[in-house]
Amino acid sequence: MSNPLYDQLFGKHAGKDTPFLIFQDGGQLSHAAFLEKAARIAHVLTRNGLRPGDRLAAQVHKSPCALALYAACAQAGIVFLPLNTAYTVDELSYFIENSGARLVVCDAASEAALSPVAEGLGVRIETLSGDETGSLTDQATTMPTQFATVDRSEDDLAAFLYTSGTTGRSKGAMLTQKNLLSNAAVLADEWRFTDADVLLHALPIFHTHGLFVATNVSLVAGGAMLFLPKFDQDAMIDLMPRATTMMGVPTFYTRLLADDRFTQELTRGMRLFISGSAPLLAETHRDFEARTGHRILERYGMTETNMNTSNPYEGERRAGTVGFPLPGVELKITDPETGAALPSETVGQIEVRGPNVFKGYWQMPEKTAAELRADGFFITGDLGKIDPDGYVHIVGRNKDLIISGGYNIYPKEIELVLDAQPGVLESAVIGVPHADFGETVLGLVVPDGTEQPDLDAIMQATGASLARFKHPRKLILVDELPRNTMGKVQKNVLRERFKDVFAPA
Repeated sequence: MSNPLYDQLFGKHAGKDTPFLIFQDGGQLSHAAFLEKAARIAHVLTRNGLRPGDRLAAQVHKSPCALALYAACAQAGIVFLPLNTAYTVDELSYFIENSGARLVVCDAASEAALSPVAEGLGVRIETLSGDETGSLTDQATTMPTQFATVDRSEDDLAAFLYTSGTTGRSKGAMLTQKNLLSNAAVLADEWRFTDADVLLHALPIFHTHGLFVATNVSLVAGGAMLFLPKFDQDAMIDLMPRATTMMGVPTFYTRLLADDRFTQELTRGMRLFISGSAPLLAETHRDFEARTGHRILERYGMTETNMNTSNPYEGERRAGTVGFPLPGVELKITDPETGAALPSETVGQIEVRGPNVFKGYWQMPEKTAAELRADGFFITGDLGKIDPDGYVHIVGRNKDLIISGGYNIYPKEIELVLDAQPGVLESAVIGVPHADFGETVLGLVVPDGTEQPDLDAIMQATGASLARFKHPRKLILVDELPRNTMGKVQKNVLRERFKDVFAPA
């Protein structure tokens, strides 16, 4: 037997002295040195009693050791559970208990607060801080630099990723080695990654974007990563001449565009900019191309599936779309009520099937059965359509659908109109309770700082562009939209905040 995930991502680089991680201060960590670091950690894990198939929960800041912890879990056959560094102790308690984690690795600053939780659950706790100090690294320094890779198959679980839980308790998506490997290989090929690429990596590594897309693609290709602890505008600009590719969320791109130092000359050595995790405004697409000459490549994925679609590397990267289904991935638009496939240009729910689709939700067979069909198609919860040219358009989340007076209203359609108005940076459209219509349309508008948006004129513009039943009943100016760590607008927060706008006096 073998261990496909470790062998094809990490082990194949054994002995290579070429750079894997490059740091802002000029320091480097070679592939070989990284694997030695991972092997030492793998010894620590197994000597602490972890066995293949056990779960390890990690809430740690981004660092080379934090990434090596992922590699160590792969080598030892341990299921890796990365957790958002913003989660509270109460949230962590649920994840640790639900996953049945045998070991928790956390920042030293969190140890005191987490220890009672770990003790109550009978779970061991080790520390790993952002500066790579802690009990885990203390133990690792005395361990051998070689570890006998544990046999695993492509159908074995490699990781858990918990969903955001905006509609109830977070669900643990079970990802197999095959899920991760198949997606990384396809993306590396589609995006033309090679061992000559240097990826500017400023994403967190507790999320699929930074870990299973950016990192895994770089590992498959054998390239290097300019490894930043987090997004730092000065550092991004300083390092960009040394990079060939970058992956980011829309916020990365809007912040770079707001900096006069971000120019075509600065990006002349870049071959590819990729955006995901949240929709990229068409305006950002246009501004970025005008400034740099590069057209951002937007793609579409989610926790349960990794990446499903991508705009083409060669060919038109169409703003407002997420491109075409990736090789090996089937995508269809279906009627949410019947599950029947819908024709082109018709909005419905997006379903996908392929080797990238997860195994199911941990200890939630009912949820798995409700969202993962017997034929392998996963009901994503996203609403979309396919245009006559085959490009996939994301309209919104199923739960964001507004039903007003019996009419189905898709927020994205209205947001596109609002975003195009003078003085508007961005917008969010939500449904809020209404005595007559059940719910009605509310538009939240963020000014762009150049001029105060004229809400009356914007209302007239929506009237000219949209059917009457889609018109916002009211527009409200807000300073900013609430977002999660990956830049997605939290519409559940907005719905709660503005739920009483039309309540009877």
